[in-house]
Amino acid sequence: MRAIISVSDKTGVTEFARGLAELGYEIFSTGGTKKTIAGSGVKVKSISDITGFAEILDGRVKTLHPMVHGGLLARRDKPEHMEEIKEYGIMPIDLVAVNLYPFRQTVTRQGATLEQALENIDIGGPTMIRASAKNFPGVAVVVDPSDYEMVLEKLKAGKLEMAERKKLAQKAFQHVAAYDTAIAQYLRQDEVGFPDEMTIALTKRQDLRYGENPHQPAAFYAESSVLPIYNSGITFAEQIWGKELSFNNFLDADAAWSTVTDFKESAVTVIKHTNPCGLAAHPDIVEAYRRAYKGDPVSAFGGIVAFNRRISAGVAEEMSSNFYEIVIAPEYDKDALDILMKKKNLRVLRVPLPPDYNSKPIHALDYRRVKGGLLVQGADNLADEEVEMKVVTKRQPEERELSDLKFAWKAVKHIKSNAIVLVKNNTMLGMGAGQPNRVVSVFLAKTKAGDDARGSVMASDAMFPFPDSVEQAAEAGVTAIIHPGGSIRDQESIDMADKHNIAMVFTGIRHFLH
Repeated sequence: MRAIISVSDKTGVTEFARGLAELGYEIFSTGGTKKTIAGSGVKVKSISDITGFAEILDGRVKTLHPMVHGGLLARRDKPEHMEEIKEYGIMPIDLVAVNLYPFRQTVTRQGATLEQALENIDIGGPTMIRASAKNFPGVAVVVDPSDYEMVLEKLKAGKLEMAERKKLAQKAFQHVAAYDTAIAQYLRQDEVGFPDEMTIALTKRQDLRYGENPHQPAAFYAESSVLPIYNSGITFAEQIWGKELSFNNFLDADAAWSTVTDFKESAVTVIKHTNPCGLAAHPDIVEAYRRAYKGDPVSAFGGIVAFNRRISAGVAEEMSSNFYEIVIAPEYDKDALDILMKKKNLRVLRVPLPPDYNSKPIHALDYRRVKGGLLVQGADNLADEEVEMKVVTKRQPEERELSDLKFAWKAVKHIKSNAIVLVKNNTMLGMGAGQPNRVVSVFLAKTKAGDDARGSVMASDAMFPFPDSVEQAAEAGVTAIIHPGGSIRDQESIDMADKHNIAMVFTGIRHFLH
């Protein structure tokens, strides 16, 4: 029996090689793997002993040879195959353990060059993996070090069953597919538009108790990407405390973190069913929390609260009177954790601030699933300077109103369309979300804000097709409005705003969130 072992990830490789040798396998290897195995005292031969040919082109060509691939691809159940390889002096290879050059790790390092990227595109490895996986009934292929122990146990027991071989082959093809996906991502980074064909590589982070409802099985996957933006966010959150997260927890946590990190100033948001029900910014993070909570104390119960600043003991004490499912922050003081970890039903997540937090956002892709397909779009993350605010009414917004309008415009982006928010002093007072018509969203927002709506500003995620929303805003005491504009009836809304001395600003940009 013969085995080829050639791995970049050398976790457990010496123990695996030793186990195979004890079972009578003749082991062949290349380069660094050969040195590692030999250094552990296990007898190992060079691939050149199979091919009769030296490694050439700086190691680019070593396993690409008929003596290797004939031994991998010959079907053991076909006598003519076995006779043919015997005629050419080719010996069967029974097991291949290969994992690939660290392409993703290389290209995501600071200052990585194109030359370095190209040198880390593995050719011989994927070819051996695919050949072995194609012929898995006769060749065991192992790409994951976590499978070494199982493979050895089965071989020691006498047989690696067909179902186990098939599973190893499936993992092998998926391993190569994810690898090729990373290379394609890297090479198209500077391209504009969307490619005709595209794959997305996913790595399972964990199984979930269930999906949106108990009868739906679920799991959580992380996207494997060469883009550094995916190394931050809820996907890579560190859970410090609490029971496991559910499917809905992940959705809400992602919405909370996306919302609060859209603000450079110290901010807090409270999320319920992916919508911010409370949102505020204030230099004092404790005061920011108080204002966010006050936005909708009823909805805050059982919600998720996220901070874009370190949580102190003062913040933790302030939160202790309300029940939250999850709290999220970039850092925690030790005494704050002592307080939070007294709540057995609270999950505590630490998430590093995104790499683009204090600079222009990275324009990543946003994926939405539909039955039988996938919608792909650029993320809605324009930088502040990319939004031009145009005053279209007789009255200009005052400085205080302008500050609130900017805050409201960011807030409304994170609320399901049709979305309306009322804001005063960088605090969301009320919102209407997900309504079939905008007038109802305005009604809900002003009803929630109550008397506090007087002197507030209003943001709408899309234009007003009729002036009725502006009229409702005036009745509530709104003094300034921001929205995209672009309706054929814009002038009617402008006239209504002028009638009530409301300042109105157009952005020319829409923020639908479905």
